[in-house]
Amino acid sequence: MIRRKNPKQPQKTVNTLDELMEIMKASDDFNHHTFGNTNNIELFYYESLINPEKVDVNLLGKLKETNVDQLNILKNLLPFSESEITSDLNDIEEKLLTGFLALKLKNNDEQALLLPAKFEVERQVDQPEIEFSVLGPKIAFIEDLNTNINLIRKRLKLPQLHTKSFQSGKITKTNISVVYIDGIANQENVDTVIQRITAIEYDQIMDSSFIGQMIADNSQSPFPQLMDTERPDRVCSALVEGKVAIVVDGSPHVLIAPTSLVEFFASYEDYFLTWPIASAFRIIRICAVIFSVLITPMYVAVLTYHYHIVPGDLLGTLVSSRKDIPFAPIIEVLILELSIELLREAGARLPTKIGQTIGIVGGIVIGTAAVEAGLTSNVLLILVALAALASFTTPIYRIGNTIRLIRFPFIIFAQLWGIVGIIIGLMFLVTHLIRLTSLGRPFLTPLYPPRWKDLKDAIIRLPFHLQGERPTITSPRDKNRINLSRTSNKHGKRK
Repeated sequence: MIRRKNPKQPQKTVNTLDELMEIMKASDDFNHHTFGNTNNIELFYYESLINPEKVDVNLLGKLKETNVDQLNILKNLLPFSESEITSDLNDIEEKLLTGFLALKLKNNDEQALLLPAKFEVERQVDQPEIEFSVLGPKIAFIEDLNTNINLIRKRLKLPQLHTKSFQSGKITKTNISVVYIDGIANQENVDTVIQRITAIEYDQIMDSSFIGQMIADNSQSPFPQLMDTERPDRVCSALVEGKVAIVVDGSPHVLIAPTSLVEFFASYEDYFLTWPIASAFRIIRICAVIFSVLITPMYVAVLTYHYHIVPGDLLGTLVSSRKDIPFAPIIEVLILELSIELLREAGARLPTKIGQTIGIVGGIVIGTAAVEAGLTSNVLLILVALAALASFTTPIYRIGNTIRLIRFPFIIFAQLWGIVGIIIGLMFLVTHLIRLTSLGRPFLTPLYPPRWKDLKDAIIRLPFHLQGERPTITSPRDKNRINLSRTSNKHGKRK
């Protein structure tokens, strides 16, 4: 029995297979055919969901030649390996809506023979578009769940790699798989993810981003509390560390939890470089993010309240660049910051080639015109351009959006109280980050609470032989990762 809910109509109950088929016939792409000498075999399917070759080659010819009165006999005659006979109306409805054929006999209104004939449309596995790297694998997830799990299993060939499957979305019924390594992943993390996913009551789940927002510890925070990635190698590395991955059908991005703030500034390409170079790049990224957030608020604070701390030679340059500017520093900053955001949005929404042209040419033209028109100073134009460039150094796209957003509250605080206002803003930001969690784990770890062992792969990346334990943020059941012998001969060379 199927109960259907419609806010404008009374609840309707479907009790028989014929009633279910009558409801589906209202759609123009739902086909109904009869076969046999007495037309006693009925075939139902959605034309838009099935592979017509399977129907024409494997089914129609045999149905025209046969005349049976039992579904068991019909099942044995047809060349479909995953066929099944069922009387469950919910199962029949679900299978028809996922690309199955349904065969029934006119004298049997209870059972149907379900035959798989799904027509799958998917793109080929391609290179990452957002997390591209010069070194390392050039492969990314696609929108098919089974293909994405296959990409994970190809790298982790062990029976302890478990998947738990669910459906979410009252209307979309999106397939979701929770992936983890049994014996390494903390069962509490796995249970938390499963409990939050099964508790979702929403009509549509179109992408993994929906799941990321709905199961986050704090949905009001601008900081993403689950990492999303399009790289199978990053997901496999996270699973080996004891984390949990969430794969959503129809999404080319896989979620990883729990996560911490410092992981958003670590590119997976860092592990393909020697540790001094990788550590230097991570420090550059972190400094670039700090510069991107604070440079324009500092400009407003210094020119509004603290111009006496500027060296004399530099102060002369600032004064001469602003002598014809009719606006206060904050208005000047907001004009340029909003112009940069407009260029970003326009470049992201336009086709690739046009978007690149708009971003480069538009930035040059608008910036030059703004300086010549006396709307902004050339010094601020340089600072805003550098701040925008610095915000692009983050390997994870979502944290870049957060950096763009939190800059504006700092500008307001700088206008109200100068450098003291910036310090107040930093206090609010640090307090928020300290209170933030990911699956109940501290988001600011290993910085707070301090976990010195995890600092080996946080702000800097030490050599692999010094990272013998998995990160404590996941509370892994198996803490030991690897032990490399470092025996050396008298010349200092490894044996």
